[in-house]
Amino acid sequence: MRHRSKCLLNASYRLRYNHWLTKLAAFFHAYRFGQKFMTAEVASKTFSTLDRKRAFYNRFLLVVAGLGGLLYGVDVGIIAGALPYLQDTSHFTAQELSTVVAAVLLGSVLSTLFAGLLADWMGRKWLMVISGIMFVISIPMIALSHGYGPLVFGRLLQGVSAGLIGVVVPLYLAECLTASKRGQGTGIFQWLLTAGIATAALIGLLFSFRLNHIAQAGNLAAVFAFKDSAWRGIFWVSLPPGILFVIGSFALGESPRWLLRRGRNDAAYAALLRSRTIEQADLELREMQEILAGEKAKASLGAKAKESLLRRKYVIPFVLACIILAVNQATGINSIIAYNTNILLQSGLSDLAAHVGYVLFTFVNFFVTIGAVVLVDRKGRKFLLALGTAGIIVSMIATGALFLRTERLRVDAKSSVQSMVTREQTLALRYDQQMAAMLDSSASSRPTSLVVIYSYGDFRAASQAVRSDDPAAKPIEIDRASCVPDNKIVAFFSNPLGNLDAARAAPLRIENALITPVPSRSNGWLVAIMLFVFMAFYAVGPGVCVWLALSELMPTRIRSNGMSIALVLNQAVSTTIAAIFLPTVGKYGYSTMFFGFAAGTVIYFVTATWFLPETKGKTLEEIEAIFEGAKA
Repeated sequence: MRHRSKCLLNASYRLRYNHWLTKLAAFFHAYRFGQKFMTAEVASKTFSTLDRKRAFYNRFLLVVAGLGGLLYGVDVGIIAGALPYLQDTSHFTAQELSTVVAAVLLGSVLSTLFAGLLADWMGRKWLMVISGIMFVISIPMIALSHGYGPLVFGRLLQGVSAGLIGVVVPLYLAECLTASKRGQGTGIFQWLLTAGIATAALIGLLFSFRLNHIAQAGNLAAVFAFKDSAWRGIFWVSLPPGILFVIGSFALGESPRWLLRRGRNDAAYAALLRSRTIEQADLELREMQEILAGEKAKASLGAKAKESLLRRKYVIPFVLACIILAVNQATGINSIIAYNTNILLQSGLSDLAAHVGYVLFTFVNFFVTIGAVVLVDRKGRKFLLALGTAGIIVSMIATGALFLRTERLRVDAKSSVQSMVTREQTLALRYDQQMAAMLDSSASSRPTSLVVIYSYGDFRAASQAVRSDDPAAKPIEIDRASCVPDNKIVAFFSNPLGNLDAARAAPLRIENALITPVPSRSNGWLVAIMLFVFMAFYAVGPGVCVWLALSELMPTRIRSNGMSIALVLNQAVSTTIAAIFLPTVGKYGYSTMFFGFAAGTVIYFVTATWFLPETKGKTLEEIEAIFEGAKA
């Protein structure tokens, strides 16, 4: 009792400038020691006021974390709407445009590697502030750019911000929210992440409608001017949530677990009191102190070797988190989002229907995530992951089967296309019904699509699929710049064994020119429905629970750095899938990719069903005890 009284008094003296917290400490000190001057009515009002302030702070914390998710989603989805306009109004080569798209991923990977170390060094709160400031700075840098360098640097900065946010916000939520609210908080992060992607898709669709209206007037200069302002406007729209995130992060308190490990016991206790009752704060502080004292005792007794990171309590949760983060990308989520419009076009839908389908796809993600936020703390992580991954497996197999029906009828016209290559080793081919009939006599009576897979020396690329019944489609244009890297650094990542100098002089070789019948419109909508089902099951399970697995499973000692490593692995798998997606689809068809996604998700289902412990309603210290082998 004396220790508790002393802790409260020290907290009130240190935080004397924090008015309401000082009143809180003074009130409980008086209440516990039975001072008679406080009436029951005053005590009741004070309790009510404190409850309201705690509830407000918890809601405010969720809003700020949600804004972090919104920024992360904007980073992922915004380029999809801006890229077509940037491509039409800039003089960038295909390689340069790819770099603009990939710069966010590169920045995210780099910052994720160091996010854990930075979070331990400067604290969770200030890393959130810095990541938000980086995002805010990146927007005008991108939107006002008139050259390749500033644009890439702005996108790189945006990626660095995304990588930091992806680690520090789930980490902060896990350490600051109560066990009963932790799932809801991380769910809101994911919900607003989906809102960012949906908003980016909707903004892109609105600009598309406006462009269609301007194009009907036939003024090419007006069309060009609109496209130039459109991609800049899409980026400007994302600035206000970035500013709000920075302001909100300033108002948040620091993580109590980070404060305790820095030896600031009173500040950690005060941070707990901002969001918990005094009983909850006492319990969690005691659990945190016991674990920290145990670690220090072992170190002081020379048992540091026994407390190595190879112990069961560290290895098992780390491996589980890494597996879940890796197979989460093996579901194909990022590639299905990035290439959704192309997938729907090749499934049989028209251009407008495919864009509408993509918007519906993002809204399915957004609305189903609301249900996941409600269910995650009721049904638990294990149940939702098992349900979600089972639904993904079924939907991916069904989607692959729908594509396989037409991809069996593919014809390879590589010899005919090779004969069209110019002396300069380039190719320009407008694929319409007449060209389709010339390349394949069976294609004269039905619409088809063409994908060309080509190489210069050791470097290989694939064209976008072009439909013969789309009069507005751009010609397939192949030159050395679209395939051969600009320098040896990029060449190493494209093909570590490739000879760049030889590729710069090598002839253009057409490896495949695959002509595939375009499915019917009804087949297209069946594929769209299967993708909606996929998105719904992903949102209700992996979409929310993956962030919880990332932050909950790791013990306190390795949480920040372990999260960074697991997230880097996640992004490495995502990058690998993105690199092989178009070449694989071009050569083997969409059915192969979808069957591959189903196979990867089987590993996810087995891991979630048989190896993942249920963490619903448990404190982080109780979860740590599960992996130690003790009863929580």
